[in-house]
Amino acid sequence: MTLRNALVGTLAVVSLAACGTTTPSADNGKIQVVTSTNVWGSVIKAVGGDAVEVKALLDDPSADPHSYESKPADAALIKDAKLVVFNGGGYDDFFPKLITTEDQKKIEAFPLREHANDENEHVWYDLHTVRAVAEAAANELGAIAPDKKTTFESNTANFSAKLEELEKKVDGSGKGRKVVATEPIAHYLLAESGAEDVTPEAFSKAIEEESDVPAAALAATNQLVENKQVNVLIDNTQTENQVTKGIVEKAKTANIPVVAVTETLPEGVTGYLDWMSKQVDALSQALKA
Repeated sequence: MTLRNALVGTLAVVSLAACGTTTPSADNGKIQVVTSTNVWGSVIKAVGGDAVEVKALLDDPSADPHSYESKPADAALIKDAKLVVFNGGGYDDFFPKLITTEDQKKIEAFPLREHANDENEHVWYDLHTVRAVAEAAANELGAIAPDKKTTFESNTANFSAKLEELEKKVDGSGKGRKVVATEPIAHYLLAESGAEDVTPEAFSKAIEEESDVPAAALAATNQLVENKQVNVLIDNTQTENQVTKGIVEKAKTANIPVVAVTETLPEGVTGYLDWMSKQVDALSQALKA
């Protein structure tokens, strides 16, 4: 989904609690990193460990990320950071606009995706891209703190090995299965699984753009679910509305498995691998049902 420039509402800039972060301090000896979301913050924390202190601008698991409005304090955080990390691809357009220093060390995830022709911006669900971001982080952090470079590389190797385990688990698990999604958040996971996303394009586009769903698209989506023409419904619980709630209820009535996905780490999750492992397990089990 695209984060718009003219946005309403404000989310507080809070610590990345799921990654064990606190308020940045200039004298605590840690590398200060600012990320657009706590998802990318958790990846950086996995690489940097105790050597980094991460601040995520989007960290509220109950809020719609698309209602975020940046503040002057955000720009100050980014200016003081040794490294900044954001998604790109139109998802968090507010973030790069806050970068005012040309030599700011930064990592943008979207350009690192494996398939350059795939324009879906939700690349934190692409395990290949996540690995690339982790490797880029190891390089950048190693340049900032050469004495810890070996540690960063070791952390990245361990992180990447666990990503590979997840890839093996999801690879091909959805072949021959059809899914419908309230939004194309888990696009890359579904592609990895081999499942076919049959969601009407007009439905997905309207939900992403937060506009009214065309009657024909809504009817077609409802029919897919009510007639059990799909095996799984993927639901982005973080940006629910009356239309998506209705689709979920119809899926439950039809006994179609519903897999919940989110755009940021849920409360209480320890890190990226913990979060993604649970989502991969839920998706794989649903596709096999």
